[in-house]
Amino acid sequence: MTRRTSLTARLTLLFAAASSAVLLALGLVIGSAMERHFEEQDVDALRGKLELIAHAIDHLRVADTGMPLPQALEQAFVGHHEMAILILDADRQTVFSAGDARFPATAPITASATRTLTPFVWSQDDTQYRALAMRLNDPARAGQQLIVAVALDIAHHTRFMTAFSRTLWLFMLGAACISGLLGWFAARRGLASLKVLAGQTATVTAKKLDLRLAEDQVPTELSELVRSLNDMLARLEDAFQRLSDFSSDLAHELRTPISNLMTQTQVALSRPRTAEDYRDILASNAEELDRMARMVADMLYLAKADNGLVIPDRQAVDLGHEVDALFEFYDALAEEKSVALARQGSATVAGDSLMLRRALSNLLSNAVRHAHPGSTVRVGLAERRAAVVIEVENQGDTLDADTLACFFERFYRADPSRHHTSEGAGLGLAITRSIIIAHRGGIRVTSIEGVTRFEITLPRT
Repeated sequence: MTRRTSLTARLTLLFAAASSAVLLALGLVIGSAMERHFEEQDVDALRGKLELIAHAIDHLRVADTGMPLPQALEQAFVGHHEMAILILDADRQTVFSAGDARFPATAPITASATRTLTPFVWSQDDTQYRALAMRLNDPARAGQQLIVAVALDIAHHTRFMTAFSRTLWLFMLGAACISGLLGWFAARRGLASLKVLAGQTATVTAKKLDLRLAEDQVPTELSELVRSLNDMLARLEDAFQRLSDFSSDLAHELRTPISNLMTQTQVALSRPRTAEDYRDILASNAEELDRMARMVADMLYLAKADNGLVIPDRQAVDLGHEVDALFEFYDALAEEKSVALARQGSATVAGDSLMLRRALSNLLSNAVRHAHPGSTVRVGLAERRAAVVIEVENQGDTLDADTLACFFERFYRADPSRHHTSEGAGLGLAITRSIIIAHRGGIRVTSIEGVTRFEITLPRT
């Protein structure tokens, strides 16, 4: 199992690494700038010495004093002990040399051949030298040139840069440690809000799902996280409440038929009975068992729908034909209720014919049962540009907004007096909504002045 690194440690290391990188880059820039500065100083000094030598040679040529060049240069450079001078003639023979520096064999010759004065550096024992070389006309031999090289001891520069580098690295090491400590402190303070959130969420239980995290007590960067957690808690609270209500409703719905079965069975077993009596009791029990079987089947269907397992089989469905078939099935019930059935319009939609027939059957059954005698249950079909609209309306009692808001909930009945009747378990409209949602459609219900209307919108393709 791999060991996980804490966020505080990661931020601390990142902060220390970033600070060290910045300090390193700054130190390299400063070091490079100082190196260039020392080099420019040395080159300026060397150029001045070369100009002095050139002036001395030119003066010797113009004055024509007959003084040898070495003697003239010795007089010109009296007191310049820090300098090292090398002068070669055209035959690469040493004309004059001064100082302790031993010039590299070919470096002055190569450097003097360039048009620009380019310094060259070499090490001798524990000392470093920087030198410049140029060509001058030989006053003693017309048409010939001298190679003149001057060098400076730059050991003091080297010692300074070595000490500076050592100090820089020590400073960077100390700065990295201090930056790490500061980064750790800043990360701890910055992540303290996460610990507060962890403590608050730890108090969330099944009995305290109404808890919400305080968004104004966290930094701006965590506000979105807090909002997401609060939304999640709200969804969990709603789902848990719906699950609790569903469990209670399901237990209540199953308790009645089970109680009826137990009572009738106990009564039947209390004394001997005729075959006809047993047949009647079994028939009554069969009705209760059938109701329980339908309830379990409906609940299984809804459970599949809630988890996206109900996938409609897409095919062209003639909704007018389906409605007419349902009218024939409900004709006897409508005649018993003194209710007329009417269809207006026609439409074709891509969907599952069995699922859509079940949805329409639930709506039509509900409309016929709650319609006033002598009224008409109307089913309207219409095709629009990208959708098909189905309307199922009946004339009955006007329902209030609270009732309409609960219409599609499981086990809900608008009339409590029908709660223990055999008309159903209150799952029909919930199943209808699941079927419509599975077809990527929508359903809504309105009740105005005694007219209750269900409106379904389905995509045509």
